Amino acid sequence: MRYSARGSLTHLGSWPGLSPRSPGADRGFADSAPATIPGARRSRGVVALLSLLAFASCAAAGPQPVYFNTDVVPLLTKLGSNGGGCHGKATGQSGFKLSLLGYEPDLDYVAIVQEARGRRIVPSAPPSSLLLLKATGTLAHGGGKRLSVDSQDYQTILRWIENGAPPASLSDPMLERITVTPGRRLFDAEVRRQPLQVTAHFSAGTSRDVTRQAVYQSNEPDLAEVNDAGVVQVKDRSGLFAVMVRYADRMAVFYGTVPHKQKGPVNRPSQMASEKANNWSGIDRYLVANWKQLGIRPSLPATDEEFIRRASLDICGTLPTPDEVKTYLADTRSDKRARLIDRLLDRPEHASYFALKWADILRNRGRGYNTSHQRPGTALFSSWIRDCIAANLPYDRFVREVLTAVGSQETNPPTVWYRTVRTTPEYVESVAQAFLGIRIQCAQCHHHPAEQWSQADYYQLAAVFARVGRKGGFADAEVPTDETIYLADEGEVLHPRTRQVMQAGPPGGLAFKLSKYDDPRRALAKWMTAADNPYFARTMANRLWGHFLGRGIVHPIDDARSTNPPSNPELLDALAREFVASGYNVKHLIRVICNSAAYGLGSVPNEDNQDDVQSFARYYPRRLPAEVLLDAIGQVLESPTKFKSVAGDFPSGTRAIDLPDEAVPSHFLDVFGRPARNSACECERVDAPALGQTLALVSSAEIQEKLTSDKGYVARLAGKGKPHEENVRDIFVRVFARPPRPRERTTAVRFLESQTDRKEAYGSLLWSLLATNEFLFNH
Repeated sequence: MRYSARGSLTHLGSWPGLSPRSPGADRGFADSAPATIPGARRSRGVVALLSLLAFASCAAAGPQPVYFNTDVVPLLTKLGSNGGGCHGKATGQSGFKLSLLGYEPDLDYVAIVQEARGRRIVPSAPPSSLLLLKATGTLAHGGGKRLSVDSQDYQTILRWIENGAPPASLSDPMLERITVTPGRRLFDAEVRRQPLQVTAHFSAGTSRDVTRQAVYQSNEPDLAEVNDAGVVQVKDRSGLFAVMVRYADRMAVFYGTVPHKQKGPVNRPSQMASEKANNWSGIDRYLVANWKQLGIRPSLPATDEEFIRRASLDICGTLPTPDEVKTYLADTRSDKRARLIDRLLDRPEHASYFALKWADILRNRGRGYNTSHQRPGTALFSSWIRDCIAANLPYDRFVREVLTAVGSQETNPPTVWYRTVRTTPEYVESVAQAFLGIRIQCAQCHHHPAEQWSQADYYQLAAVFARVGRKGGFADAEVPTDETIYLADEGEVLHPRTRQVMQAGPPGGLAFKLSKYDDPRRALAKWMTAADNPYFARTMANRLWGHFLGRGIVHPIDDARSTNPPSNPELLDALAREFVASGYNVKHLIRVICNSAAYGLGSVPNEDNQDDVQSFARYYPRRLPAEVLLDAIGQVLESPTKFKSVAGDFPSGTRAIDLPDEAVPSHFLDVFGRPARNSACECERVDAPALGQTLALVSSAEIQEKLTSDKGYVARLAGKGKPHEENVRDIFVRVFARPPRPRERTTAVRFLESQTDRKEAYGSLLWSLLATNEFLFNH
């Protein structure tokens, strides 16, 4: 049975022999009994009584009660009414405001039933309720028609109003979880479509199908789409995807795999990296399993020339010299790559390069918010980070020293972190992104739309820093400098909606048990660095994998959530376990990653993996970071960049990767994406191409100065009188870490021979090579 639009009960074939289309179905048994049957009057009475009893029984077992929290609110989400572009945005829409995606149903009930003098609900004439008239388009509605009168969703809301529009109560069944069936699916050439079924499970032990009322979203729409009915349709690309399923405040995830259409063997010796071709072990087995599942053949291994250039740039941010290339190519030992990685990790350039990376993440900002000059302290913090990396300080200790820092910013470098990170949002978001790999920003104002994080999670993490005290220092715009950081006796954070004083605790966990003498930051650091923490080790493993492979296993690298799953969860788990087991040894983890088969693959795609951006079946080329690129140009041309600051010139030979902060003036670095360090997100560093970059390569005063220097490489080539062919070979090894190919050598020599000005000719040749993708990209 179901309720009609007027609230009456309509029988839907509940009794044998009578369907809704049977004669007399609308009149009931009494009216349909034949008048010619003897004793018809008495029979009609008996039938009427039986009909009434059956009606009552069926009504009791028929329509389920409609609950506001678990029936009405999910429909508002499905219809888009409480979305960020409609009534769910911060200011609401047309005077009607709902909580985003229904995460605050109590507030939604007040808005629907009580606000606007109760005009949105008409209990005496439910179909005339403004809530329904607007949704069905009967009255003008900015969001258009969202409901049909004859739909099941309309009937659900109507029944709720007919029942008196009751609020949620403690006796209502609570939604505990939802499940999606199937949870995973391996698609193939024949099966390209998969309907999903979503089941809601309640506290009373009951469950029901909510497939039609759930909301669906694919994280890879170019790979697979999902419609409002929960039907997944894959496209022609291969790869991994996930579909987020939401009903009320619960989520589930469906995982799909779309193999490459032309499957081939993935472990042929000719296609694997050196000694691991026939003996897969360590993390490589998780890569191979993924390639087999996707039907992808990995690219050929990188050549030795490609590998030494790649590893030198990734580990040290520095090009290999011609002598280093020559020595490496002459090495015939089977473990030459592992030996190279060890040597690079011991070089001071490694500490400088990774100190630059962490200075970005930790926001070691030189500029004031309203000033452009460089502030003191950044060099101290930068040097401390560099020393920690050079000494291979365990990562858990490194993080603990930053989080729990106290003392003067003039004498204790980690306290400089608190100079830029000083407000509630900055504490929460910097810690969450930098060390836990989660983006919790949304929870500052409302429940996170795609993850478990609530406002309570956000503000209990904020409460960890409520007692951070500051004293002394002098004003630099609105941000003081040279403060002393200490633990204050008191301090509190209030939940913005409930005004409740929040107890310090981790996101998603219970509040810490603390005395008034305990520093909540130490409790956070202890929780964070525990071996079983679900975020800490995985985040660092994913961050380093993303640095070396060009893309994180979770991508973006600081956006881990159930609705953005890792492309290879077994691989990420293995890296995290290895990291924890090593005592959070960062150099050990780098060795594991750089010795992997994936890192040793070439960047040239084959027909199987040319569209792959998830399985690491080839090395993904990426443009050199701004500082590395400027240093590389200076190294090739033997003309280091001269850096200046307000305090004076930097020492001769200072490299861009050695700079303490972003305030050191350099138009080239800014054009090529040097971050302003306004957030802990690595996404702030831009590597996308831009017109300004092309103009910088063509007309940069810095590059022209290096090309025309009387003491640089161009002048030396022009004056030493060696044959062009010998010089061309040296140039190519210096720029690309490889000798020229026959056609390249011939073309270059012919060009040089055709020019009358030897210095200008060599300058033009080098300039053209420095503007090629082979130089600008690590590959």
